[in-house]
Amino acid sequence: MPKTYAAPQDFSEEEYVAIPMTPVESNQVAAVGYDAARRTLSVTFTRGTGAIYQYPNCDAKLHADFMAAESKGKYFGAHVKALPFKKFKAPVAA
Repeated sequence: MPKTYAAPQDFSEEEYVAIPMTPVESNQVAAVGYDAARRTLSVTFTRGTGAIYQYPNCDAKLHADFMAAESKGKYFGAHVKALPFKKFKAPVAA
């Protein structure tokens, strides 16, 4: 039986607020950022359009554990992927 996938989520209509990102070594995750004041985790991936996914209501420990994980992709799948998120288009380079 073929795998079925959920339809991709639309881009958020909310104003995008940039969060500084740190590149990581991973086959799946390209970069991770965290805004402590907004409690928002930000993630980009190695594949796709470069969209930025922001996960609100995340604590600093989740970010620290994510950054310390030996496998960023496995950590993302186990602890972040199911969380609610907002998807933003990749910023256009000036």
